[in-house]
Amino acid sequence: MTSAIEKYEFKPGLPQEFEIIDMAELYKQFSDTLTTAHRTNFYHILWFQKGNPIHIIDFKPVKTKSNSVLFLNKDAVQQFDKKEDTDGKVILFTDDFFCKTEVHTKYLKSNVLFNNWYSVSQIELKKIAPDFINLFELLQSEFKKGKDNYQSDILRNYLHNLLLLSEREKRSQNFNEIKKGADFDYVLLFKDFLETGFRKQKQVSSYSKQMLVTVKRLNQATSKILGKTPKEIIDDRVMLEAKRLLAHTSENVKEIAYELGFEEPTNFIKYFRKHSNITPIEFRESHT
Repeated sequence: MTSAIEKYEFKPGLPQEFEIIDMAELYKQFSDTLTTAHRTNFYHILWFQKGNPIHIIDFKPVKTKSNSVLFLNKDAVQQFDKKEDTDGKVILFTDDFFCKTEVHTKYLKSNVLFNNWYSVSQIELKKIAPDFINLFELLQSEFKKGKDNYQSDILRNYLHNLLLLSEREKRSQNFNEIKKGADFDYVLLFKDFLETGFRKQKQVSSYSKQMLVTVKRLNQATSKILGKTPKEIIDDRVMLEAKRLLAHTSENVKEIAYELGFEEPTNFIKYFRKHSNITPIEFRESHT
């Protein structure tokens, strides 16, 4: 284990923060990195064309099928399968590349592919295979051209269409639809604040004040959309980060406790046991 979870920035020196890579080539160059727990500050679209590897995302093994597509949000801790018979295509891009307008920003934050609150988004390419392949080939063709004043916009539009096509297909494949509206918007805002504040702020009232709503109204929104109270969602996020640090770093329990905003390690141990029925050390031993 390392002293911190490896986090990778987008490859420097490219004309824009967008890339298409052959999966086999990615394995060839970065096999050790891919198959070790890591996170990135960019999004992944993994198109598995050959093989059926198991992709691990935040302790959850996701089984894939040949000709399926997996959508991974930035910052998720992931591990690629060590199988060497896997091949396909990988699309990588950042917020800076995609979010050039408010419309693009809102779409990326709310679409069901990178923000499926129930599971990791995956689709099988069945009926949409010809359209998906056509859009992908347009993306790849444009990507291989030299950069000019139009390339970024063309790539972004093709990518947006690919995501829209995939999102429509996702909704037809065992998807629980979330109704858009004020409750949905409150949950999106809450999760934005939570992602930056969970290490120091664990009280629901802290977030409701930032959002300019009452605790009761926030509770109504999260209960309706996610079936959980705001406190349960905060605890889930703190526990996820605690498990990530325990399983994938060599930081001791005291260091992890302080990193997550607990003044005393004993408080962290009690908190962890309350939410998982085991101690931090027992969890670490079972995942290393």
